[in-house]
Amino acid sequence: MAIEIEDKFDVPDEFVVPDLLGVKGVEAVSGPKSHQLVAVYFDTPDLRLAARGITLRRRRGGDDPGWHLKLPKAAGVRQEIQLPLTRSAKVVPADLAAQVLVYTRGHALVPVAELDTKRSVTRLLDGDEQVLAEVADDRVKGTVYGDVPRVERWREVEVELVKGDEALLKRVGKRVIKAGAVTGGSANKLGRLLGEAVQELPKSPAEGTVGAAVFAYLRSQTDALIAQDGRVRRAEEDAVHKARVACRRMRSAFKAFSSIVTESDVLQEELRWLGEVLGEVRDLEVIQARFGKELDGLDDHLIVGPVRTRLLDDLKLQEEEGYERAREAMTSERYFALLDALDEPYVFTGRATREAGPELAKIVAKEWKRVHRKHATAQAIDDPHEREIAMHDVRKAAKRARYTAEAAGMDDEAARAEAIQEALGTYQDGVVAQETLEKEAAKAREAGEDTFTYGVLAGLERAAAERARDRFPKLWKKLR
Repeated sequence: MAIEIEDKFDVPDEFVVPDLLGVKGVEAVSGPKSHQLVAVYFDTPDLRLAARGITLRRRRGGDDPGWHLKLPKAAGVRQEIQLPLTRSAKVVPADLAAQVLVYTRGHALVPVAELDTKRSVTRLLDGDEQVLAEVADDRVKGTVYGDVPRVERWREVEVELVKGDEALLKRVGKRVIKAGAVTGGSANKLGRLLGEAVQELPKSPAEGTVGAAVFAYLRSQTDALIAQDGRVRRAEEDAVHKARVACRRMRSAFKAFSSIVTESDVLQEELRWLGEVLGEVRDLEVIQARFGKELDGLDDHLIVGPVRTRLLDDLKLQEEEGYERAREAMTSERYFALLDALDEPYVFTGRATREAGPELAKIVAKEWKRVHRKHATAQAIDDPHEREIAMHDVRKAAKRARYTAEAAGMDDEAARAEAIQEALGTYQDGVVAQETLEKEAAKAREAGEDTFTYGVLAGLERAAAERARDRFPKLWKKLR
């Protein structure tokens, strides 16, 4: 895996690569060296990868033949994953196919185009003959497969950093432009070749409108969910948490901004489903870390029996089973249908054309009023148990107010809501932890094990929950 930092330029046939020896930082030049590169590109028949700026190819020739998957990260920066050439030229390696499953969504990967490139590479060196950058002068023949293949030819120049910095990239770019090049119009060769055949993703409403603000926020959370897909499948640290938060933020946004974006009920329900699938694993991750830390803090004489092994190993097994269920859900038609629906254009109301600032402020204020109403309702309940349940609704309302304020760029409001959410969350986490300890203690008791330490942990959790509950009125008075 590597990160590419490069700039591309379109050049005419008569273009001459300028002398780059005089560029600041370049002490020597090596080359040019010629290569013949033949790359076959794979995508779904409807070009789902290309729509996201992703390229997956099998390339022969040059210094790095093999399978290359390039994922866009930011302007000018691409993440590239490479694998060696395989025997089959028509079947994508399973590892790479899995990397793009969140985009292909069950659709087959097939050859869609071929690029035959005559490349001339010049290397820019420092005083120690370390390669700072490479300048590739490419003459390209592109073929789009189909019933009637379409062929295009062009020339372009790529400047890619190796060990140099981005300041060098800019200086080399200026020299190339001065010689007659123009900044490239396409992020990659395949995008240029396929052109209008690539389906465009939905576009934002007019800049400065509340619709544009809501659109940007929802798209950012969709991208966040997609970015965590592969990491969740590999059970990487914090991936489930981030994916779950993206689901929650989108659900909250669809609810809070229902006067801006409409017809989202089905999306909200599907996001709730996915959030619950991910939540099962996340809750187990959190509670394992919680119990592990508490056990580490106990004196040895308070740990009686195989409590650490039973408690943590049992929860770890449940977590692994939860991951299997999550992977199964994330390979289902239901999950892929949700992702497709998130890619569809939103249905905006007439209010979406209004100026962003005032409209967002009104919506955030409305969400705060909702928090206050939930709190007043809870405090009016006499039964302590029923009141605690109602306070959980206050927490959920505060979380929604927080996400809404974040979407509106109102950081102070978001921080206030987060403080309420976390304070009530501390209490709720303590309650859930006690329930888990009761279940695990019952298993230990059935196995004839001493349950003393489970009682110690339950006492710690109860005390922490009660402290959070008792502190909340003062916090509420301060933050309201």
